[in-house]
Amino acid sequence: MGNKVKWVKLKEFVSVFDKKNSDGKNLPVYGINKDNEFMPTVANMDGVDTSKYKILSRGVFAFNGMHVGRDIAIPIGKYNFDFDALISPAYTTFTINNNHDIIPDYFEVIIRVDEFDRLGWFYCDSSVRGGLDWKRFLDIQIPLPSIEEQQKVVNAWKAFREIKEQNEAIAAPLMQVCQSYIQELKHKYKKVEVGQFLSFNTEKNKDLEITLEQGLNIDKQFITPQRTNSDLSSRIKVRNGQFAYCTQLNNENVAIALREGPDCVVSPVYAVFDNIRKDLVLDKYLFLWFARPEFGRYVYWASKGSAYEFLQQENLCSYKIPIPSIEIQQAIVNIYNCANEAKRIAEEADRKSREVCPALIQHIIHS
Repeated sequence: MGNKVKWVKLKEFVSVFDKKNSDGKNLPVYGINKDNEFMPTVANMDGVDTSKYKILSRGVFAFNGMHVGRDIAIPIGKYNFDFDALISPAYTTFTINNNHDIIPDYFEVIIRVDEFDRLGWFYCDSSVRGGLDWKRFLDIQIPLPSIEEQQKVVNAWKAFREIKEQNEAIAAPLMQVCQSYIQELKHKYKKVEVGQFLSFNTEKNKDLEITLEQGLNIDKQFITPQRTNSDLSSRIKVRNGQFAYCTQLNNENVAIALREGPDCVVSPVYAVFDNIRKDLVLDKYLFLWFARPEFGRYVYWASKGSAYEFLQQENLCSYKIPIPSIEIQQAIVNIYNCANEAKRIAEEADRKSREVCPALIQHIIHS
């Protein structure tokens, strides 16, 4: 342990901030997600008496000790919005005092580190849900370096967060513009069945040419499958530029994606097809239509089955889309690519912040 770092219990700098909504103010209701961020609640609040709910102001922290042992995660976060909001009385709200010269933003970084969640799991009780009592929570110790060292960690974290937020701010309106243009096309151009552009492929990996196995998720992306297989000879090949989708549906969230990367193989539960009329329709433009919620609703309605729904080739092929000129298609795809790149940068900055900041804290502790 480094000489410059002392360890302090949370109770030495945490003060309960219990301000209830006794006046019954009509304020938005928030909760905390798995990323330790405040999000609007999805619960229906119609007719709910919010007089016992707690008021959140900028800089106030909220903590919920329920399910910590079950989830190995502490629902805790710092409210960073400029407007007041409400949070369930199940949360304890608190602020940071300066008895030990701690920067509140430094504590916000600490609570986002995975080790803090694991420490909370260690401190929780032995009940089925694994609750973390408030008094036990206050016994948790954290490393507290000098104000200067704390500020270095905070500056690094804020730099990544700024990149994340800036790119999220870019991505959202661009994606809206993209979807707006697509919606307008439905009223300007005759819609045709996509089947005339598609050719299905059942090329199996009998020669074991490809060793990369992939799956698909409902976010329309290829991913590493949860279970890998030693024998890939019965898997179906997916070449760069081909489409794949899961024929078995659980709901309207269709797992479909355009392969943009090295050739891979997928489970036989997936169907693979090519766009054979690239002179009339761009791959990415076609994908944008398959990624729309209305496509999911259509194929779920058109699918066949009983306990399980199956998306047959003929159902997919009968889906209709408008086909403008290649130039208009490319313009829409360009907007989508820009939005997607901004989203990718935001996600990368978020991932880096979760890697770099814990490393900086460890460096401070052991320096």
